[in-house]
Amino acid sequence: MAVLLVGVASYGPLCAAQDKPVTAEIVAESVIVAYGTRPGLAQIRRNGLERGEITRIAADGRTEKADYSWRFIRGENSEKDKFRLDQKSPTLEYALIYSGGRTWGIINGAVFTPRQDATEDFLTQERHGLDALLRYKENASTITYVGKEKQKGLDLYVLDVTDKDKRKTRYYISARTLRVLWLEYEETPPGGSTPVKFMRKYSDYNYAQGTLVPKRTVTFEGDKQVQEKKVKTVTYGVKMEDSLFQNAEAQTSSTTP
Repeated sequence: MAVLLVGVASYGPLCAAQDKPVTAEIVAESVIVAYGTRPGLAQIRRNGLERGEITRIAADGRTEKADYSWRFIRGENSEKDKFRLDQKSPTLEYALIYSGGRTWGIINGAVFTPRQDATEDFLTQERHGLDALLRYKENASTITYVGKEKQKGLDLYVLDVTDKDKRKTRYYISARTLRVLWLEYEETPPGGSTPVKFMRKYSDYNYAQGTLVPKRTVTFEGDKQVQEKKVKTVTYGVKMEDSLFQNAEAQTSSTTP
């Protein structure tokens, strides 16, 4: 078992290991304890429903707000997860769904195949999110300790998580609270040849059923903010009908909202 780092007063002493070198596993396992412990996260976050508001900012500066709900059922690893994003804006209402390794959408009761860029944007929330770190063992991901840094007066542990498909996410973790403050990753747009750098910042952390949840997430593409997500409510352990994640076979239109 990894020896855990000291750092979070509200959790009590976390098995100090000051005389031993910091490793990727020590940092990762300490973060998992801070977010709710491995057994706690596995049990409490087995399924859930999150509701809130998403604000997207287009390249021309126009903004569009949408109410959203995010439903999920966790499998033994992320490939076996099921999740669904429903969004409702003044102009459009639709859902995107991932289940059984496939992604599709529903609009006005009809199933459609999303554009590749819409699919990638949808899936990146899981591929390059907090759970990619919190579930690194389940996903057989590789973790690398980059080092300890100081930025803007903050002491940070820097950790890379690389999944089985070689997608890498770099996490900047507060050495004091063991919370992820932001993460960075690169993605090559569909049809493009040059990777684009993204950053996702997490703030306004609160507890939900004994586990940590950031209530505000801001995403940047390059140096421009492209999305802000605000969580209003989150409930874990709710009964989830499997029909919410079905109908993948009824492929029709290739046009996404």
